[in-house]
This record gives sequence, C-alpha cells and structure tokens, in this order.
Amino acid sequence: MGAQSKPSLAPWGKAVAGASGAVLANALVYPLDIVKTRIQVQVRSDDPVTHASATHYTSTWDAVSKIVANEGLQGLYAGMNGSLLGVASTNFAYFYWYTIIRTLYTKYTKSNAAPSTAVELSLGALAGAVAQIFTIPVAVVTTRQQTASKDERRGLIATAREVIEGPDGVSGLWRGLKASLVLVVNPAITYGAYERLKNTLFPGKASLRPWEAFLLGATSKALATIATQPLIVAKVGLQSKPPPARNGKPFKSFVEVMKFIIEHEGMPALFKGIGPQIFKGFLVQGILMMTKERVELLFVLLLRYLKAVRLSQIRQAANIAATAASKAQASVSAKPLTTTS
Repeated sequence: MGAQSKPSLAPWGKAVAGASGAVLANALVYPLDIVKTRIQVQVRSDDPVTHASATHYTSTWDAVSKIVANEGLQGLYAGMNGSLLGVASTNFAYFYWYTIIRTLYTKYTKSNAAPSTAVELSLGALAGAVAQIFTIPVAVVTTRQQTASKDERRGLIATAREVIEGPDGVSGLWRGLKASLVLVVNPAITYGAYERLKNTLFPGKASLRPWEAFLLGATSKALATIATQPLIVAKVGLQSKPPPARNGKPFKSFVEVMKFIIEHEGMPALFKGIGPQIFKGFLVQGILMMTKERVELLFVLLLRYLKAVRLSQIRQAANIAATAASKAQASVSAKPLTTTS
C-alpha cells in the first residue's frame, strides 16, 4: 500500500492540538510533578538544623505519603492552576513555532525527504527557545508554589508579586532562562526522536493508532530526560528559594547550582528525582502525543466538514440563481410582442 497523504493543518491547529494534549496529560499526572520537584530541590545534609527545617524525602512513595500527611490530599495539587497555564502556553507556543519553522525549512530546501536527525533537533531547539522566552515567568511562579510550605504557599498573582519584590526585581520572573534555553534540547531530542522513530517504525503512515503514538512519545521523552536530567535539576534549583545553607542568597547560574549540589551531595545527586521525572515524562509525553494525534484528526475532519458544507451552500446558491435565471428567460420568451402603427 502506498504512503498516505496527511492533510495539512494550520500552525494554530497544531498548536491547539499540542496544548490540549499537554494540559490533559499533565493534569492526570500532576502529583508526580510535585513529587519530582520536591525531591529535586531538597538538599541532603548532616546539619541537624537543615533536617529540622525541611522534610526529607527518600523516594517517590515516601514523598507522596509525607505530603499527604502534612498537607492533605490537596498538597499533591499545589500550584496546579499555574502549572497547567504554563503547560498550555508553552506547548501552544512550541507547536505553533515548530510547525512554522519546519514548514519554512521544507519550502526553502524544496525536498520531500524527511529532515535528518540533526535538522530535526535544530528545528525543535529553535522553536523551544522562542517558546521559552515568552512562557518562563509562569514556570518560575509555579516552581515557587510547588516548593513552598503549606503555610507560605500563596496564589498565582501573590507568588508572582513575591518574586518581583525579591532581590532580582522583575527580572526574577525570568530566573533560569539560560538553563531553560539550554534545556530546549530536551523537547528537541524528544520530538526529534519521535519523528525519527515514527519514520523508522511506521514509514509512510499518516495517522498513528493511539497505542503507537503513546509508545513513541513515551520512549522519546525517556531518552531526552536521561540525557538532560542534571540540567533539569539545576533549573529547578534556580527557580526555587535557595536552600538554608545559602542563607537566603539565590543562585546566579545553573552551573553554580550544579557545583553546590556536587559539593554537598556528590555527583549522583545531579540525577536525583530521575525516577518520578522519567515516569511522569513517560506518561505525559505518551498521553500528549496520543491526544495530539486524535485532536489533529478531529481538526482535519472538522475542516473537511466545514469545507463540504461551504461547497454545498455555494452549489445550492448557484442552483437557485440558475433556476431564477431560467424562469426569467422563460418569462421573457413567453411575453407576446406588440407592434405600433
């Protein structure tokens, strides 16, 4: 059977599909996001003061149990509104710019062949960089909400105001931007791997089955997470409040965060929280790509339906006009001629 041609979809359609899938996926597994963030931001220490001032989590299940015990079930959903807002805006921006950039590349190269792995990574990184610049403030505020204690936790606007009133001022909303720009390699690797795996395992297939999209999305995200975990941990450290050992002094760069972690916890700590990170990414990316494929298909079917309705209306209007013209012509032909003397 020949390759199926997939109907084209406007950038906004791709963006809405991607954002919808991301919001649904992140809402379903949000407690894992809380757990991985709490584990990544904590610092192991022999200092009894540090241990007394913060709860220490030894595993994913330990974190879930302690969060529920100390903060109730709602503690697993702290900062969820801001997080989903950030997820929606980031993924909308990413898929929108990725679609535009990839389309421009295809037109410029005038090639029907699939882009190489290096090109896919570059296109994804460029789209991710553009998206991050506009959406990172929401990520900063959400991270603050997720890592704050129950008594210190505030709403989205109040937390944003707290960040602005900090030592960095308004620029504090863009803390971790450099790390985020470096981390665009994560979605770049994810979607680059997704496209390569899709072309390799399902060549010429326009629409994937739900389980196929889930498997490809989950696998590609796991590969990207393993490759970029130290940067993910450093970014979380940058965007959260500094640990007690810093005496309130915020980190200035992700390199400084990584040095601090290595000095206090050792090199393996750069991969702390990788368990829930991979598990969350596995589920989120799988559900995201599965949902995105379905939403894109719904958009295509909707556009086809609207086009068919429009054509039907045009034909109906043309038939009415033709009928009216025929009646008018018949009326003129049937009218008797009069002569004057």
